[in-house]
Parts: sequence; C-alpha cells; structure tokens
Amino acid sequence: MKKVLVTGAAGFIGFHLSNRLLKEGFKVIGIDNLNDYYDVNLKYSRLGLLKGHENFTFEKASLEDKEAVDLVFSKYKPEIVVNLAAQAGVRYSLENPQAYIESNIVGFTNILEGSRHHKVGHLIYASSSSVYGANTSLPFSVHDNVDHPISLYAATKKANELMAHTYSHLYGIPTTGLRFFTVYGPWGRPDMALFLFTKAIITGEPIKVFNNGNMMRDFTYVDDIVESIYRLTLKTPEPNLEWNGKKPDPGTSYAPYKVYNIGNNNPVKLMDFIEAIESKLGIEAKKDFMPLQAGDVPETYADVEDLFRDINFRPQTS
Repeated sequence: MKKVLVTGAAGFIGFHLSNRLLKEGFKVIGIDNLNDYYDVNLKYSRLGLLKGHENFTFEKASLEDKEAVDLVFSKYKPEIVVNLAAQAGVRYSLENPQAYIESNIVGFTNILEGSRHHKVGHLIYASSSSVYGANTSLPFSVHDNVDHPISLYAATKKANELMAHTYSHLYGIPTTGLRFFTVYGPWGRPDMALFLFTKAIITGEPIKVFNNGNMMRDFTYVDDIVESIYRLTLKTPEPNLEWNGKKPDPGTSYAPYKVYNIGNNNPVKLMDFIEAIESKLGIEAKKDFMPLQAGDVPETYADVEDLFRDINFRPQTS
C-alpha cells in the first residue's frame, strides 16, 4: 500500500484525486490550511467525505510553515507527493501578490526540501496553462519556450517548474509538472466561471464577458485530470538521454524531469459556453461586454501528444 501525500486535499482537484487514490488502494495523507479564499464550508464538506475512508489521514498545515511540513514528511514518510496546494486565480494575483509568493514559492520550496531529505520517489506538482503567457502559437506545446508570463500567478508556476528542475538535477528527485487547462466539474471552486455565471443568471445579475466575448478556453473535466494524475503516479520520469544542451527542449531534460499539458485538446468559444448554461437554465443572461482583463490570455489550447504517448490516455469528456 503506497503512501501518497496530497497537498491541497480539501481543494477542488485535491479532493477528487484523494478520493480516486483511496479507491485504488493507496494510503493518502492530506494537507490543507483550509484558508478562506472561498467558502471554507465547501472545503470542510469535501474533507468530511474523505475522512470516511480508513486509509485517509488529515493534517491541517500551511505549506509556508516549514516546521509543520517537515513534521508531516518525518511522521508519514510518503513515497509519492502530489502538490496541489497553491494560491489560485490569475485575477486575484493582481490584488494580493504576496499571497502567491508565500504559497507558491515559499511553500513549494518546503515541499522540495521535504522531498529531498525524505527520499521521496516521485514529486508531482500543479503548474498551469497560464505559463504560456504571451505565446500565440496554438496548440500550446510543452516543447515551446514559456519565458513571457503575463501575470504573477503564471510567473510563480513557471518558477515552480524551474525549481523542480533544479532539484531533479541536484538531487535526482524525479519530478513531474502538470499544466492544467481550465478545470471544471462537481465540487468546483465558487470563483470559477461556471458557478459565477450560473449564479448571476439565476439571480438576474449581469455577467462580465471579457474581451467582448472573443475568448476560447480548453475546458477540461475534473475526472480526466484525475485519471491523468493517477496514471502519472505510476510513471516515474526518466532522464532523456537524447536531450541536447545546444538545442534545449523545455519539455524534457537530462535529469529525471518532465512537464505535461493536461487539457481537453478542444477549445470552446466563451459565447458557446455561456449559451450552453443559458440553454440548461432556460434563461438568457444579461451581459456586460468588457475589454480583456490584465493577466488574461484570449485563447488556451493544449497539445496533449506527450501525455497520450506516455500514459496512453487523452481526456475523454467533451
């Protein structure tokens, strides 16, 4: 029975992943600080379901608290770590940049150090499609250069990938970065477009439609995300022996390091998305058309060929 440490276990993806790992017979140690970025009751409700499993253990802790993180590693000695705890949200990073440095940089350093000192066999961590920033070549490929982030959130996720590579190089820790593309599904965060739009339409409030509706997103269902992560827990990255420093490939390395896109590989127009919600509710939305917001990208579209090749799975849910 392998022991997996899942950070952000009371979060949207962390909850779904922990549930799946428990069903597959893993022992799951969940960490979460249960912060109030959104309604804490939702986090407690997710956690309540996980606590019904005998192989689930919960520790309330913030990743920024090095002593608390070290204690969890020492106490449970996880073989695999899946780091999903982070300060989420591109727009919130404009208002509260410090939260992103503390959670996504300081917190991730503590996870890396814990993995190093306790000889973790595989560290998997959440990155984001936002790292593609100013790139306009579609679909986005992990083999593309991603040196032009346009939000602090994206910059912290790119930093996580660089930090992971450093630890893979220095200490031989196998690391896998996951660039998620607009995840949606049950138990999702209330600040996600699906819930914001639906609530506003039902209550007769206008919805904010950015870039005058000229946006596309590669919406990815949470079960497809979880299936991908589960399969990747079983696949430890190996050094790429063909990697060439004269023509460096950002997607792989001479170290045991890999990054993957996890997206639906089928972008949807924002207006089509809104229309689908209107259709199900039987109510037409009042729309406030607005310019593109700072930090946002107009389109996301994931190239998932590496994921398909390595774990024989591509997202299934339309």
